[in-house]
Amino acid sequence: MPLDPLTDDAGRLTRWTRTVRVLPLVIAGVASLLAFNVAQTASLVLVPFSRRTFRRFNRWCADTWWGWCVAAARKFNQTQIIVTGENLPVDDNALVVSNHQQMPDILALMALAKSKGRLGDLKFFVKHALKWIPGLGWGMQFLNCPFLRRDWTQDRATIHRTFETLVREAIPMWLVTFAEGTRATPEKIRTSAEWAMERGIDATRHVQIPRTKGFVATVEGLEDHLHAVYDVTIGYVDGVPTLWQLIVGSVRRIHVHVRRFPADELPCLERELQEWLLARYREKDRLLEHFYTHGAFSSQAFQLDAATGDTAEST
Repeated sequence: MPLDPLTDDAGRLTRWTRTVRVLPLVIAGVASLLAFNVAQTASLVLVPFSRRTFRRFNRWCADTWWGWCVAAARKFNQTQIIVTGENLPVDDNALVVSNHQQMPDILALMALAKSKGRLGDLKFFVKHALKWIPGLGWGMQFLNCPFLRRDWTQDRATIHRTFETLVREAIPMWLVTFAEGTRATPEKIRTSAEWAMERGIDATRHVQIPRTKGFVATVEGLEDHLHAVYDVTIGYVDGVPTLWQLIVGSVRRIHVHVRRFPADELPCLERELQEWLLARYREKDRLLEHFYTHGAFSSQAFQLDAATGDTAEST
């Protein structure tokens, strides 16, 4: 089962000191994000003249602001990203399939993308409720992130329109999907296991059974624009942290295991694609079983410097 939430044994004075220390950074981050929203809105004047320039500017906005978040985690909080698995190329248009436990998962994916110079190309499947929230919601609209209602009859058209744009305009992307559909908790995994057993599907212990419709639609909709699927598994040693625990510096290490599957080697039939995704999540389950036993995905690991993208062998 997933780890329990990360506990903080620090006293009240220590917690208060941490809050005071990071509060100016949080205020500066929110203020700068809103300033970027203003600049992104102003960039709409570029659309009639050059959509490429418009997209390039908004890519720079995402790369810059997200880059500040990644650098702050490394510089101020000493958060280490430990990467194992395959070395990724820098020029893939990729579908990133990851397990999901809490918001710090996003930092790990951002650090991985930054290490390959692809941070500004990140796109996420986002809850529709976030679309009109100033800051992240507004900003993601300018990045062609698909906003979903979790109702396939409505989401199908949204996904189709987004993918048409990505393919037609040859927009570089690392498109992130949390195929479980929601953050993993012990209760949700038990519910997922019961659902699987009722349908004769092998249950999993550390991840939920993935939702396959969106994955199949993504692979089919992106066509030749998609170069690879990145199978990413994220693990925490001491407990699953919240976003606030990440911000105040309670998260020391995040482990990330990566595998790359070329798009031209994926199955072609819908049923086979569904089975392929189910197989990846069974593998994630075995990886996490090993991780929780040994504290690492692999003996050969690399510490990713979230500020520079450099790697150094770690033991």
